[in-house]
Amino acid sequence: MSEHITARAYATEAGTTRFVQRHGAATASDAYSRIGKIALSSIGLGSYLGPSDDASDADYTAAVTDAVRRGINVFDTASNYRCQRSERAIGLALQGLIDRGEIYRSEVLVASKAGFVAFDRERPADPAGYMHDRTVGLGLCAPDELQAGCHCLAPDYLAATLAQSRANLGLETIDVYFLHNPETQLQHIDQATLLERLRRAFVAMEAAADKGWIRVYGLATWSGLRARPQERDFLPLELAVQAAYDVAGARHRFKAVQMPLSLSMPEAHLHSNQRHGTATLAAIAAAQRLGLAVFASAALHQGRLARHRLTHVPPLPFGHHGVDACEPGMAALQFARSVPGVVTALVGMRQMAHVAHNAQVLRLPRAPLSWVDAAARPAAPAWTGV
Repeated sequence: MSEHITARAYATEAGTTRFVQRHGAATASDAYSRIGKIALSSIGLGSYLGPSDDASDADYTAAVTDAVRRGINVFDTASNYRCQRSERAIGLALQGLIDRGEIYRSEVLVASKAGFVAFDRERPADPAGYMHDRTVGLGLCAPDELQAGCHCLAPDYLAATLAQSRANLGLETIDVYFLHNPETQLQHIDQATLLERLRRAFVAMEAAADKGWIRVYGLATWSGLRARPQERDFLPLELAVQAAYDVAGARHRFKAVQMPLSLSMPEAHLHSNQRHGTATLAAIAAAQRLGLAVFASAALHQGRLARHRLTHVPPLPFGHHGVDACEPGMAALQFARSVPGVVTALVGMRQMAHVAHNAQVLRLPRAPLSWVDAAARPAAPAWTGV
């Protein structure tokens, strides 16, 4: 394993502060969030979309490189994104930047995920057989721990996937390691069984943190934290955090969550569905109360919000540096990064043109809560074609 590691260390206060100082003159005063003492750009590059081919690998490597140069220091990926190719492209880009002396490893935060069984470079002829062979077949989990034929939270499987992700990225330490869409399993098991599986997974994550392979861990969800409590895929965040306390006490490293948040999916901000003590709160507010950093995913809803005018969104009260704050993509990014409690809004950026466009939002102050709330309603906005 060690021969694959080319970049050591992890995001630090000194490193990320240095990064901000280099880019501060070209960005708004609140372009970066503070999570603890770490400074993170309020938008980050996501790497989910795109075909699993060499051309897209090259696109992502170029996009990550350009994003760093434009002041973005948060990069999100997963073992299964594009058949492991997204991890490898990000790793290649970061290594190039480090080798050229453009950044130190300590200046950027890298997040990845485990849960879905990852193909290797391309989709195999027999996907179901491949996923079984790579999990049950290798003795990494029991047959009933491979759910929906594609999802696994067994500790041995997570450890193997983490080793694979560290090698793909060329990183000794991954800053945030998410358990990927654990609510997937709720289609086949009950909530109590899932929480027990999360406890066992958290034991593995705490061990990985002790070894320096990750800094912190969390849950990256799609529907689980936004669903209504009576829905099958609902995941109670307070009980998940309690599971981490059961495993490691107050020193636990469960410190982050990821959930969709956009002008077309505002539920995590609007809908009070999560319990915290006697209160019922929206998912982002509950995460804040529980001491979790919130990364908002799908900020442009896979590009849809950059292609359509949103008729209900009020004009933003400001703009500067030549940025059109009311242009659809800018308005959507402003919403996601301005919701209180959001550390970073993640945006899929495979093309350098998208990086150049989206990075402009760092020049704008974040929007006031009054605008955020007005833009979030109605929850299902009316679109008109451009």
